[in-house]
Amino acid sequence: MTTKPTLFFDRREFVYFMAIAFVLFLLHLGWRYLHYRDFVSLPFYYTEASVKTLYLKKKRHSIYKAAKLHTKEGLRLYTTWPRFVDARKGDTVRIKLTPDKRYDFVDFLTTGYLKSRMLRILKRGDSAKARLREKIAAQHDRPDIAALYGALFFASEISASLRRALSGLGVNHLTALSGLHLTILWGVLYGVLTLLYTPLQRRFWLYRYRLFDVGAATLLLAGIYVWFVGAPPSLVRAYAMLASGWALTVLGIDVWRVTFLFSVIALLLAIFPDLAFSLGFWFSFFGVYFIYLLLHYFKATEKPIVASVVIAVGVFVLMLPITHLFFPETSRWQLLSPLLSLLFTLFYPLSILLHAIGAGGLFDTALTKLLTLPQTTTFYETPLAIGILYVVAALAAMRYRTAWYLTWGIAVVFALRLYLF
Repeated sequence: MTTKPTLFFDRREFVYFMAIAFVLFLLHLGWRYLHYRDFVSLPFYYTEASVKTLYLKKKRHSIYKAAKLHTKEGLRLYTTWPRFVDARKGDTVRIKLTPDKRYDFVDFLTTGYLKSRMLRILKRGDSAKARLREKIAAQHDRPDIAALYGALFFASEISASLRRALSGLGVNHLTALSGLHLTILWGVLYGVLTLLYTPLQRRFWLYRYRLFDVGAATLLLAGIYVWFVGAPPSLVRAYAMLASGWALTVLGIDVWRVTFLFSVIALLLAIFPDLAFSLGFWFSFFGVYFIYLLLHYFKATEKPIVASVVIAVGVFVLMLPITHLFFPETSRWQLLSPLLSLLFTLFYPLSILLHAIGAGGLFDTALTKLLTLPQTTTFYETPLAIGILYVVAALAAMRYRTAWYLTWGIAVVFALRLYLF
């Protein structure tokens, strides 16, 4: 039995690659820091920005507008404007930014708050994305359901109340576009294109390699989608893995080794150092890493149905200590998460099809019942020492079986503490 060649010839090559990537990460981070120093040294800064979110907010006796902006230079920020400002979500505006001492380097790399003044509207938000979002929202009577689909299809922001309801069900990860969504889309697109391609291949070009032709077309369509929704960090990571995995598979290289995952993550951090400060990016990384661990240790996962169940339940349990480092909300309805994750694999492509034919409201009743389940929420945060021990054990688990047992032990005890006591 022949085995596929690996991405790295030996461990030394892998270490060299990671070291080079780390040096590039530091150099790029330093270059970004110089840009930050130049930016905050200015008394004010004029630029153009697109309005990603805009809503009214009340504080004490004042009402103002809170906005999330993306500038043309790639800066992401939160700001506030007087309530009379006539801007809307999707608009392109001319703004004046005022940096201050509270705006630190991490804010510059992520999404920090900056004072701003909206000078004028350059372009109203009548883009194809906005029109498509409106058509989808029109198929639903409840604003929260429309917002849910907006998050699923366009990576749109959702309200705090809807996020609490999703958190109570343990399915926040399903509404944040990531590798799961891109994998489902890849599978559907690849399957449809294969059905169209195969008869033509048999008739005209038997010599062609289907994985290359159909895979390249699918990758192009997936890339257009990632760009269309604004390239959120978790989706960027997923697309990079998808593209790398496809390219290496075409070359006959084994991608089911954890070194592949780590090399993609290192390369992404070297190119986009701001990802190091993105919680969504790291949650996405650990989710995929635990899938690698489960496939490595559970040989029964060679059967697709068993693999799906093992991955859904295993990732849910193993992610609990990590997610509760930052999000302590706990509800026993979260135990539905593995089942809902499995159902989501069918729900997601089917919901896209239903919205395409104007029948997007088919699941509204079921979704409303889920989102309005009576919940008793408790709060339990992972102790920092336990969290550090858990992350170290999890990272060592791919090499040491003892660390794998320790990882599972901590995760199971933590789950029992959350849901039974």
